[in-house]
Amino acid sequence: MRGLLPFLGQRMLFILPQLFGILLVSFFLIKSIPGDPAVLMLGPTATGDAVAALRTKLGLDHALPMQFWYFLVDLVHGDLGTSWQTTRPVLEDLLQRFPATLELVTFGLLLAILVGVPFGVASASHERGWLGRIANAYGLTAGALPDFWLALVLIFVFYTILQVVPAPLGRIDFAVLPPPTVTGFLTVDSLLAGDWAAFASAASHLCLPVLTLGLVNAGPILKMTQSTVERMLHSDYSRYEVLSGLPRGMVVRHALRNALPSIITIISVLYGYLLGGAVLVEIVFSWGGAGQYAVQGVLNSDIYPVLGFVLLSAIFSLFVYLAVDILYFAIDPRIGR
Repeated sequence: MRGLLPFLGQRMLFILPQLFGILLVSFFLIKSIPGDPAVLMLGPTATGDAVAALRTKLGLDHALPMQFWYFLVDLVHGDLGTSWQTTRPVLEDLLQRFPATLELVTFGLLLAILVGVPFGVASASHERGWLGRIANAYGLTAGALPDFWLALVLIFVFYTILQVVPAPLGRIDFAVLPPPTVTGFLTVDSLLAGDWAAFASAASHLCLPVLTLGLVNAGPILKMTQSTVERMLHSDYSRYEVLSGLPRGMVVRHALRNALPSIITIISVLYGYLLGGAVLVEIVFSWGGAGQYAVQGVLNSDIYPVLGFVLLSAIFSLFVYLAVDILYFAIDPRIGR
């Protein structure tokens, strides 16, 4: 613990500069997208005076550095702006939609871990067998498979043909009342409320999108687990353990422990990536998450939803990486020295 606190202090010092850099780059990139929000808001029949007046009201007549400064000032006061599409504060929209995206990517990543890590360890310990060949084929296929295409195939098979899952429309059946919001995860909130009908409906709607993300993203985890565990099994200390007569299972467990930093790294990168990378899956299943909300903002030159989504995603990703640093420290305390 004495070494952990300075280690965390050093990591925390970089969070604010990183957030500032992310917002700076994102703001100017988004502003480079063609389209005038004032024209889109007023419509094609608006007069030039009306457009000019609205641009002045929105602060669009200022230079870009000044617009960025005004955005930062509002951000310090907890104001992420207002979306002209929903006419609601962006913070409220994101707090309503972000848990939907987080629930989807969390369960999708858990499935990817449950598939990728055991399969990767098994194929590494039997690299010349049929299991290793299947792992290589699956890793290559999953890496080249478009997630939206797999989502459409799963919908066709399990909804259209087999009819064992509900229609890909939202997170819960229209006839079922959602549980009171506690965490924003419908499955968790349903369990907390003891509403088994809502839990069954939310879980059934999660099946296909989670299966899509899990099968696609298990590939990188599998390949990373397989390659790092293989390298550890071929190292001198693993050969020494084998010569010392240790059981094969113990040798593999030791190799997996030493490979954990690389595996945790790819999992953390995938977690941050999926927040925005799952947007096509959200669209296919009409999920109504934050990624879909941000894409609509890009298409309609609605800058504040996009910046708000980037900010929340950046904060989430940075704290995920901070948690990963803590795991690194737990695995090997020498990292903090």
